[in-house]
Amino acid sequence: MSSDFSHDQKRYLEGFASGLTAARAARGQLPSAGAGEPVGPDAIHAKAQDRVTAAGGQLADQEKIKREQHPFDAYDRLKQQAKGNEAPKAADNFRWRYYGLFYAAPAQSSYMCRLRIPNGIMKHWQLSGMADITERYAGHYSHVTTRANLQIREIEPKHAVAVVEEIMDLGLGSRGAGADNIRNVTGTPTAGIDPQELLDTRPYAREWHFHILNERALYGLPRKFNVGFDGAGRIPVLEDTNDIGFQAVEVKEGFGVEPGIWFRLALGGVTGHKDFAKDTGVILKPEEATAVADAIVRVYIEHGDRTNRNKARLKYVLDAWGLEKFIAHVEEKLGRSLAKVQGEAIAPRRAFDRSAHIGVHPQKQAGLNWIGVVFPVGKMSTAQMRGLAKLAQDFGDGDVRLTVWQNLLISGVPDDKVAFAEAAIEALGLTTKASAIRAGLVACTGATGCRFAAAHTKEQAEEIAAWCEPRVALDKPVNIHLTGCHHSCAQHYIGDIGMLACKVDVGEEADPVEGYHILVGGGFGPEAALGREIFHDIKAIEAPRVIERMLKAYLSHRDGEETFLTLHPAARNRCAESALRGGGGGMNQPLPPPIPFLVPDSAPFTPDQRNWLNGFSPGWCHSIPQASRRSRAIRRRR
Repeated sequence: MSSDFSHDQKRYLEGFASGLTAARAARGQLPSAGAGEPVGPDAIHAKAQDRVTAAGGQLADQEKIKREQHPFDAYDRLKQQAKGNEAPKAADNFRWRYYGLFYAAPAQSSYMCRLRIPNGIMKHWQLSGMADITERYAGHYSHVTTRANLQIREIEPKHAVAVVEEIMDLGLGSRGAGADNIRNVTGTPTAGIDPQELLDTRPYAREWHFHILNERALYGLPRKFNVGFDGAGRIPVLEDTNDIGFQAVEVKEGFGVEPGIWFRLALGGVTGHKDFAKDTGVILKPEEATAVADAIVRVYIEHGDRTNRNKARLKYVLDAWGLEKFIAHVEEKLGRSLAKVQGEAIAPRRAFDRSAHIGVHPQKQAGLNWIGVVFPVGKMSTAQMRGLAKLAQDFGDGDVRLTVWQNLLISGVPDDKVAFAEAAIEALGLTTKASAIRAGLVACTGATGCRFAAAHTKEQAEEIAAWCEPRVALDKPVNIHLTGCHHSCAQHYIGDIGMLACKVDVGEEADPVEGYHILVGGGFGPEAALGREIFHDIKAIEAPRVIERMLKAYLSHRDGEETFLTLHPAARNRCAESALRGGGGGMNQPLPPPIPFLVPDSAPFTPDQRNWLNGFSPGWCHSIPQASRRSRAIRRRR
């Protein structure tokens, strides 16, 4: 019979059969190994899963869900659930995160929707359009996130599809904004207008953004994945907390490569797992970034852990292999070697300005300015969204620039319109001025909208600011990061003061109350460091007074112009001791003792070794109250 078909007919049938196999692969209905290998865009994931099971491993539940039915093949069911205003079951709750939808029960019986905004920059009409969507379908507010992004909440299931589709109508999107996907692509918020930048990150963040959107194989990774582009501007991007950090650098002459502006490649950042991205020694031309990122992600897809979600981030592949082996696999994917230089080939980066995201700052374009607007821990109402969009249109260049510090910038404001713009911002109930406390205050969603959170972080962040501002006269910014759970969305490990929510045991006859473990000494960029815990189990109601005493102790113990970030560890310990001695002041009970630095800087260890050894200090310190051990058990049970 086959001889009766023409050449073109045979080609058609071969293509038809290949298409059927690809469709089956996409739905997890793959043939057994004996019937041929998986094909199609999802094959790279199916093969990785098959290697796990062939070796006797057990796939994580989320991997089974993805294999059973790819989320992008289940959109019709999402539409059916919307028609019936039906909440998703657990498996679909995971799948719908591929569309940026997170069902937030039990905190809220509704969806949260997170967007994708490359480089965090949107047009004024897009922000205004988001205000319309929020007002029609959600709670009448939005949050700016720590990935220079927007999310809206309180979306009933019946509105989920309308929200996703109307966001796309605005030229924005939410595809891949959650679950095991590459999250919003961050970049320097002042890209193209920053007087000190080496490179405008916008075209590179945008190219990578659209590459992701148009390559299905880059969805369904072993775990979530973050990429950040730093153009060496004044406002930090925190690219060293990303799985991939592209850092614009100036390569000097005489090191075997063309001098000029390159990207330096850093890999494996995930501060929630206590690690920053490591310098690989690799440099690449900016136009190579997308191809290199693609190769990195594909190596990760093939070799990331699909059995243990707690060990599934890129960091753990790097820990197991080492950078040299990983880069060799990336080069094999690319089919070429990557350029490498020693650290001395790189000119020092110009310093960050930790207050450049707040207030009025001159752009490199003469006579123009950006204005940083302060939000109460990232929250703005629909009225404020519309007002800021109108401001960007009338006073600025039309761009609205979100930052990882949970605020936004209005750019392109002429000198003669700055005063009018500031007055209009004040009329919206917002401000362009902030205390040194509020300028660095970062908080995740917290228990109001997240089922993982152990405390109401946003509300308690506001309480800390309101209490400390009139009582502590800081002259330099201090970053205070409050995060509700171990996922560390607010990146508490990099704050000058980090606060990790917990439940505090208050006795056998009462339910545990909200509280925090307090860390100090975090940093980022050239001063990257992980905060170290000094207080356990501070009740949330007591936290404002504890922070007040810590800040006052910092002012009394610092050496001249020393910042909290550069304060010597011994001085930080004295701050903690001073806070402990403070007592009273409305506190309900004495603070638990601070944990000492058991391995000081002078000890004969490398920084990594000291950090590792000091990490065991809670176990060595006999003065930790029994209540703190109970609170850890409570957290594990939660």
